[in-house]
Order: sequence, then structure tokens, then C-alpha cells
Amino acid sequence: MAALATSAILSLRVLLLTSLLMAPIGAVAYTKAAGLGIGKHGAGLVLFVTLQRQAMS
Repeated sequence: MAALATSAILSLRVLLLTSLLMAPIGAVAYTKAAGLGIGKHGAGLVLFVTLQRQAMS
């Protein structure tokens, strides 16, 4: 019985750690798929290009 409880606790810890590590990746993937990111048109495009140019120099 003790071995089963230990195994269950270990499995829950692994599940928790895995979900903590995968959640940000899932959020980014969902944002990319849903198109909720920053649109690059108008002022957003100008800001994006300006930041890219500053990063290059």
C-alpha cells in the first residue's frame, strides 16, 4: 500500500512539473494559432521596424 501511495505522489509531482514547463509553450502556440499576437500594420509596423533597426546597430 505504501508503494502505491509513493508511486501516486511521484506521478503527481511529475505531472505538475511537466505542466509548469509546457504551459508557456502551449500559450505561445495558442497565441500564434489564434492570431492574437501584435499586428504588424500601421503604427505597430513602424514600431517593429524601428526596434529591429536599433537591435541591428
